[in-house]
Amino acid sequence: MKQPEKQPFFYDITLRDGNQSLKKPWSLPEKEIIFKRLLELNVQAVEVGFANSSEMDFEACKYLASIAPENLVVSSLARCVESDITSAVKALSCASIPRIHTFLTLSPFHMKYVLNKEPNEVRKTAIEAVKFAYEQVKKTNKNGEVQFSVEHFGDCGENIDFVIDTLQEIVKAGATTINLPNTVERKRPRVFLDMIEKVYTALPKNISISLHNHNDLGMATATTVEGYFSGAVQLECALNGLGERAGNTNFYEVAVALHNSGVEVPVDLSKIYETALIISQMSKVDIYEKAPLTGPDALAHRSGIHQDGALKTKDMEFGAYRPIHPSLIGRKDDEKIGFTSQSGKTAIFEIISKAGYPITIQEAIRLAPVVKEAAEKIGELPTRNIIDIYFNEICNIKGVFKLTKFDHIGEGKFVLEFNYKDKDYKMTGSGNGPIDACMDALKQAGFERKLLHYKQIAMDEELLGSGANAMSVIHIEGDDGSKVIGRAIHKNTAVANVKAIFNAYNLIYKD
Repeated sequence: MKQPEKQPFFYDITLRDGNQSLKKPWSLPEKEIIFKRLLELNVQAVEVGFANSSEMDFEACKYLASIAPENLVVSSLARCVESDITSAVKALSCASIPRIHTFLTLSPFHMKYVLNKEPNEVRKTAIEAVKFAYEQVKKTNKNGEVQFSVEHFGDCGENIDFVIDTLQEIVKAGATTINLPNTVERKRPRVFLDMIEKVYTALPKNISISLHNHNDLGMATATTVEGYFSGAVQLECALNGLGERAGNTNFYEVAVALHNSGVEVPVDLSKIYETALIISQMSKVDIYEKAPLTGPDALAHRSGIHQDGALKTKDMEFGAYRPIHPSLIGRKDDEKIGFTSQSGKTAIFEIISKAGYPITIQEAIRLAPVVKEAAEKIGELPTRNIIDIYFNEICNIKGVFKLTKFDHIGEGKFVLEFNYKDKDYKMTGSGNGPIDACMDALKQAGFERKLLHYKQIAMDEELLGSGANAMSVIHIEGDDGSKVIGRAIHKNTAVANVKAIFNAYNLIYKD
């Protein structure tokens, strides 16, 4: 599909359509906070309210218009009633670019059963209202504009020719923006977009076609994005998708979807995540767990296959299992790896590593069956549970060797007491330090193994607890020449070393 020539024009409706749907609408100070967030997002137009709905709304419209920057279109809703239009013009008198947004249904169903009027009577009312609005706003400000909305345009399929003919007259009366709302989403997007294209083709090309889609069937974002490619330039959206019933088109989803489609979006995308959190708090409407882009689970992976791909591409802009890099919208959190019975070794490795504990992928493979068994019982495992399993299965391995005692008895000499398959041993070992002495004692007892490597890893005391601050890591040669890793943690370094050796031996010697 050919890229549209005009840049998308974001017309935000949070302060009007979003606000009116709240259980507790916002006060003027709250509206000001949201208005300033919209300016930070760099939206081009803001519908600040419905000026004639109440004195409070009038004052809010008037104040926000007075603090609006010169390049911002500031709009107020008004029915096709002179008092509404007059109130809106007065409220927006301080705005550099005031816009009167008037509306009336042209839907056969609505005209018959809600307005109880004949189509030609409704048509006349709409044309006269637009003409009045144009005359009034131009008296106040030569930059003034008029927008007309066909309420329930989505229900106008059977009388689309009547609607187009009426809109042509409305344009002649002064409207420069024609808004085509899916006031109640009932049909699949393609049916609605075919109607949009018919209007777009029939009207002069200097007229801006606008979309205002509700999300009753969950397709508002798709309809709005595809609507842009069908001729609609103005996209009416709400922060966090706030709005009546299932809400309005979600601002963030549309902006990012267009960005991903190669469209130059005139919005500061980096402000999205912070804005979403603020709006959620102020509206008392939680961002649901699975919400696209901003939800707590939007970056979560629990499938083992997904986790593997996500971790292999986590530092790349294009991720294996995410639509964007989180930083694009200002998210500072990384992709979340949660462990369930559907997860695997990659998740274990990532969770334990991220918690600050050393682990190899081979150790993660060894832990997988135990962690999966625990997850099958309780569901997604908290990190603490996984770390506890790590300690039990990696740092405190139960097996045929049981360390009883290890004492320093003189320079280079240590006594080692242990049990092997119910037989007690007491050996004196010598060497350059406790590791050499322990290996010597085990050799004398008939358990000779080659020490390949040794190191100590400094650990965070908050992680380890009990005063421990280091982990001993011992590499011992296995039967097939492989490297077997033993780990142990203890506040006494010598004891940690010996415990690590015994953990390695328990991995080598089986029942």
